[in-house]
Amino acid sequence: MAGATPKLIKELREKSGAGMLDCKNALNECEGNIEEAIKFLREAGLSKAAKKSANVAAEGLVSILVNDNFTKGTMTEINSQTDFVAKNATFLALKDEITAHVQATGVASTEELNKTEINGTNFEEYLNSNIATIGENLVARRMVTISTDTGVVNGYVHLGKVGVLLSATCDASAKEKTIDLLKKVAMHAASMKPSVISYKDLSSDFIESENKAIIADIEKLNEELVRLGKPLKNIPEFVSKVQLTEEAIEAAKARMKEELIAEGKPEKIIDNILKGKIARWIEDNTQLDKTHALLSQTYVMDDSKTVEEAIKACDASIEIVEYVRFELGDGIEKKEEDFAAEVAAQMGK
Repeated sequence: MAGATPKLIKELREKSGAGMLDCKNALNECEGNIEEAIKFLREAGLSKAAKKSANVAAEGLVSILVNDNFTKGTMTEINSQTDFVAKNATFLALKDEITAHVQATGVASTEELNKTEINGTNFEEYLNSNIATIGENLVARRMVTISTDTGVVNGYVHLGKVGVLLSATCDASAKEKTIDLLKKVAMHAASMKPSVISYKDLSSDFIESENKAIIADIEKLNEELVRLGKPLKNIPEFVSKVQLTEEAIEAAKARMKEELIAEGKPEKIIDNILKGKIARWIEDNTQLDKTHALLSQTYVMDDSKTVEEAIKACDASIEIVEYVRFELGDGIEKKEEDFAAEVAAQMGK
């Protein structure tokens, strides 16, 4: 049988997705037999993929797929080695196909994903085939699916680098409003990086540790402000609403009242002054919440409100119950590349 011909090369490329030269070589090796050539490419691809699997894949894309009725959403992080490949049409199609597959199968980890079949092929083989075609190591690193029977799921991806998926319960009459709101809150979370939904979700160990760190930072800043002759920052006693017990708030009010009396303020206006002072005291003593708790943050779409206030203003029945945020490459140790040395090494081969 004849080897590679233009017609056979074209047919093999369409069936395998491999490059022209790889198809030509495979057809010559297999004397023009398409099925044998496909097998040859697959085996060669697995070999190439095995070699590339040691390469760090820290680029890529975060992807979100939400179903038509906004009751299920899936977010994945699919990594490549370079940002260039992440913009490739083949990689974009791969990212979408994997995300849809994750949603359809409900898998929640790479290990579970690798045991599934996609397009009639074991997932690991499917991914290895794409590694061979694209020419870089690829990793389906993280995935999550959120679903609800009583509310709404929606999300947002910023430039493929940061993704946020949210779920909220709401009254049936508020569903459309909730869909729109969740998209906006997801945009907020992509930018402001909250780690939990509510301050109540912050661990006591984390609060205690951050309490000490925040106070130390402000004390150090005040030393510099003294040197510059500028007003000093208030040093908080606390950093989260979790710490603001009734006893703590009443003790703060009592101190403030004594100060106002000592200043000679009339008794009849002290209560009104106290309302403003205690509100400022609470704000000063909940700095950790504003950094880490979504609902306590100043809403980027309307800085006159917190996120919690913006949600209640939209509809009182809306309650965010799940929140997941992926940032591309987060936690991956990237290898520092010396480009000149790499080129020199390649030239020496």
